Amino acid sequence: MYGSDPEMGPSEEGFFNTDSFNEKSVRLGFIRKVYGILFVQILITALMIALFLYVEPIQDYSQQNPWLFIVGMVVTFVILIILACCPNVRRSYPSNLILLAVFTIFEGFLLGAVSSHYEKDEVLMAVGITAVVSLALTIFAFQTKWDFTMFGGLLFVFIIVLICLGFLCLIIQNRYLSLVYASLGALLFSAYLVFDTQLMLGGKHKYSLSPEEYIFAALNLYLDIINLFLYILSIIGLARD
Repeated sequence: MYGSDPEMGPSEEGFFNTDSFNEKSVRLGFIRKVYGILFVQILITALMIALFLYVEPIQDYSQQNPWLFIVGMVVTFVILIILACCPNVRRSYPSNLILLAVFTIFEGFLLGAVSSHYEKDEVLMAVGITAVVSLALTIFAFQTKWDFTMFGGLLFVFIIVLICLGFLCLIIQNRYLSLVYASLGALLFSAYLVFDTQLMLGGKHKYSLSPEEYIFAALNLYLDIINLFLYILSIIGLARD
């Protein structure tokens, strides 16, 4: 699924065989660009969550107008599909950055709306735990000799199982089952964070992203972190009930 013949260059999916991604300066520049974009995304998201937590008129308006939440979900889903499935779009500057910025703003709105249903200390605790876990997993991904890029298919199977378990939780409505679901979700996206980080690193790993795919790499890491945050927030909320 991933990778390509090193003599053929990048594949349509935007992945390189590691032999074509050996130039250290190119790789380091790619990594800096990805983390620069990711930092801006997280900053925007944090500001949006803070608005919903500490500005009551914004919180009240969003709760009184549920159509905003629906619009936000539709917009983020459509942009996600475009960025994930259209390589030419996500590699085309500046439209790729504009789409990513719009996606991040609407995603921040959705996260803010979700966070407003929790206590402030629960959200702050989830933010702190997510930050520590993300940093630790990133350092682990940089240092470990284990190659997680080979497990993409297995992780995809696990996410399908998690989705099925999520539907089961909606039907059964059991607190302990929901806690198991949230814990498995946090574990899965922790693994995805390591997987996507190593895809970005290239080098000794079997598969890696093309340097042209900085938008795709930043989007993957951002989604891993916000999903990890949501599952951790859910665990904290369920544990306090």
